[in-house]
Amino acid sequence: MTIIIFVLVLWYGGLFFQSFFLHRYAAHQVFTMSKTMERITFILTWFFQGASYLSAYGYGIMHRMHHAYTDTEKDPHSPSHDDNLFAMMWKTKTIYQDINEQKIAVDARFTKNVPQWKSFDAFASSRFSRILWITFYILFFVAFATSWWQWLLLPITFLMAPIHGVIINWFGHIYGYVNFKMKNTSKNLFHFDFLMMGEGYHNNHHKYASSPNFGVKWHEIDMTYVIMKLLNFFGVIKLKVISK
Repeated sequence: MTIIIFVLVLWYGGLFFQSFFLHRYAAHQVFTMSKTMERITFILTWFFQGASYLSAYGYGIMHRMHHAYTDTEKDPHSPSHDDNLFAMMWKTKTIYQDINEQKIAVDARFTKNVPQWKSFDAFASSRFSRILWITFYILFFVAFATSWWQWLLLPITFLMAPIHGVIINWFGHIYGYVNFKMKNTSKNLFHFDFLMMGEGYHNNHHKYASSPNFGVKWHEIDMTYVIMKLLNFFGVIKLKVISK
């Protein structure tokens, strides 16, 4: 039971900060927060994503490119132009690294106000940091695993962020339903998004990219947005007013 709880904490903790910080803040800037809170959120993102930590700078720019070039050959990740999900993941990884390492020219519209903490990203993305987290995960499993099948969950802890990404960027463009007819293949994966905390309402998000709430219909409860409303109420963040 301890292992299941541990994996769930990593799953939903890492997912929340990917959705809240990397996606809705870095890429779309649907809310503002103080510089101190931004730095704290960088650290919390590293803590929960661990071995699969993603830079807000690289993620933010790449996601803006995804919206600008959805389902075209310039899209950093699209089932329409990648043979399989592994090919898409590799292409995404390469583009993400090239952005972070400034190996490719990026249009200024994609970099505007994207948060960046170079020194922290250099550490959090380093091989040392990733090996440190992987070692911790293995030792945790050694200490608390009570059955052989629980070890099958260990690779998930290493690759949590890429798994989250592929669920939305691959399956969210193939399976599901649509509320809005778009010039792209985006779909809503779930009528109630219990798995991805609102990220699964991908068709809604492509329709209203600047909205902090990815849910549209009454049953489309966006748990990340619910938490953001609480953070806004307590003054931790300030949600922007967006009319649909």
